[in-house]
This record gives sequence, structure tokens and C-alpha cells, in this order.
Amino acid sequence: MTTPMAVDKAKAPKIDVDEFLTLAMSETPAELHPFFESFRSLHSRKLWHQLTNKLLEFFDHPLSKPFRVGVFDKFVRDFESRLNQLRLVEMGVKVSKEIDNPVTHLQFLTDLLERVDTEKSPEAHVLLLSSLAHAKLLYGDHEGTKNDIDEAWKVLDNLSSVDPSVNAAYYGVAADYYKSKAEYAPYYKNSLLYLACIDPAKDLTTEERLLRAHDLGIAAFLGDTIYNFGELLMHPILDALDGTPHEWIKKLLFTFNEGNIGKFEALSPLFPKEPILQENYPFLRQKICLMALIESVFKRGAYDRTMSFQTIAEETHLPLDEVEHLVMKALSLKLIKGSLDQVDQKAQITWVQPRVLSREQIGQLAQRLAAWNAKLHQVEERIAPEVLVSS
Repeated sequence: MTTPMAVDKAKAPKIDVDEFLTLAMSETPAELHPFFESFRSLHSRKLWHQLTNKLLEFFDHPLSKPFRVGVFDKFVRDFESRLNQLRLVEMGVKVSKEIDNPVTHLQFLTDLLERVDTEKSPEAHVLLLSSLAHAKLLYGDHEGTKNDIDEAWKVLDNLSSVDPSVNAAYYGVAADYYKSKAEYAPYYKNSLLYLACIDPAKDLTTEERLLRAHDLGIAAFLGDTIYNFGELLMHPILDALDGTPHEWIKKLLFTFNEGNIGKFEALSPLFPKEPILQENYPFLRQKICLMALIESVFKRGAYDRTMSFQTIAEETHLPLDEVEHLVMKALSLKLIKGSLDQVDQKAQITWVQPRVLSREQIGQLAQRLAAWNAKLHQVEERIAPEVLVSS
């Protein structure tokens, strides 16, 4: 029976490559022997790029799992400075996942971090810090996770061009951290950025896509600064909810985007399926009222945006005495701009936050544009004779 090669925590001594590869071939399955033969040939010819590719292929082979740590720690370390440092870190991160002991796992990544030059290889440094942060998060070290995320961002924020895998590692662990802290808005932002760096159809399993879509939906509902769901509504990740017990979450997202209180009330009996939504029902109710206010303003023409409190109360299904507070809340969140006339109980809205529109809303906008075009045509017909006379 094969046994995993041990982790060498100390500085790797100069090794006899031929001796190591010969020993490795005697300890590994025959299916892996061609890899070691290639390692020997490429190493002797100093073809580091080709050797890197062959090593990555080896580490991806399912039979290599028990031998990954040993090959990396006893073979790759001998010439790691000659390799592309980002590819080296990618190998190291994959290898580290075979280490079950938390202390050994973290030490393996920390030792590799110390050997990577941040100035020469900033992307590799960010990838490794992100991976170290993820490991700490798994082991419950939230403070250590946050420190590593912050350090990674300091480097990442100054890079003009970044490999997608590096961005994905950073935004992925940042999203996981904020999820663990129930900080919905930063989770929502970082999770969408993570999805922008990967191909969800290829890089995530069906279960992972469903979980991501579910969590993004919950974050959109509960994020106290999230009132524009457009980027999420356009993302194919939501398709993962179709045909599942969570499909109603997708319907609820579109309901919020439309500001449709009737649909919201129709879906609210499902909230107990997600206890956290049921617990935050008052907040969700206020949020749908704010979205309804935005929708009501949007439907009106640019010269018809002075609304009485009574009209707003009817549009938002609120008591008249709660309208002023709702409008002030919308103003404070910068969802709208305008002013309040408390004496006449009117709100004059001059601007509404841009957002992604549904097909129905686009149809309404098209009708308004058509009406505006007709008015312009009437003005043109009226002034055309005057222009001709004056000329």
C-alpha cells in the first residue's frame, strides 16, 4: 500500500533529483510513472515552463493525491525560484488541500508565502494570501482572515492587470468572510465580483451554483444599502434556482425590482421557509415600500413628479402618517432627490436612482418616449410656419 510522502517543514536541502525520482517511481502506481520520467527529462534540460505544465498535469491526476505534498516539498522546492511564481503558488495551493492537520496546513502556506517575492510577483502574493485567508476562515480564525484579506487588497488595488484566477481567489474568500459575519452588502458586492472572474457553468457544481444564487438573493433582500438588483437579475446564476424549492426567491427578487407590493404580499406566506426573512419582515416591508415609491416616480413623466402624500400612501399601501418618514428614508438613501412640502403634504421628486428595467418597464418607457416624440412633432408643426415667414 502506498503512503503519503511526509511534509518537510525545514528549508529544503539540495537533493539528488535522479535518486528522488527513482524512489518516487518505486512508491507510486504505474499510471504515474510517465510523469516522473518526464520530470527527469525536463529537469535535466532545464525546460522550466514545460516542467511547470507537466507538474500541474500531475497534481490534477486523481492518483497523485497521496504524493502531491511530497513531490512539491521534496522535488519542486529544489528549483521553485526558476518557475513562474504565480504557477508555483497555484501548485502550492492545490497541494496544501491534501494536508488535513490545520497547523501543518497553515504552516505550509505561510512558509511558501515567505519564499514568494511580493515586489517581483505581486499576483502570486495576492493568490497565496487569499488562500491563506480561506484556510484560516475554515479553521475559525476570523481576525486572521480579515487581516490577510486586507493585506491582499493593498497589493491587488495597485495592480492594473490581474489574472482572473487571482481576482477570483480574492473576491471568493472576501465573500465567504462577509457571509460568515452576516454582512450582507459587502457579501453581495464581493460575491458578484467573484462570479465575474469565473465561468459558473464550468467552475461551480450544480450544488454550488444553487447555494450561491440562494445566498445572493438573501443578501439582496437584507442588505440595508442594496436597492438596485439589476446586476443580479441579469446574471445567469439565478437560473440555478429554477425548478428547485428556492425558485420563489427568484420571483421575489423580480417582485422587489418592480416594487410590486401585491406580489410581495402574495409571496410573504413563503417567508417561513427562510426564517431569516421572516425575522426581518418589518425591514423587508419597508424595503418593498421604498421600491414601490421608486417605481411610482419612474412611471410618471418628468413634469409630473410632484406627488401628494395621499398618492404616495396609495401607491405604497402605507398609512398617511408614515409617508413622510418613507420619503425622508428614500432621500437619505439617495434613492431619489427632491424636496418635501410638509404644509401642503407634497413631495417634489427631481431624480430617481437608475436601475435595470423589466420587459414591462421597458414597454412603459417606450410609450413615454413615443408620447414625448409626438409632443416634439406637434411643436415642430406649430413653429415651422413661423420659421418660414421669418426667413
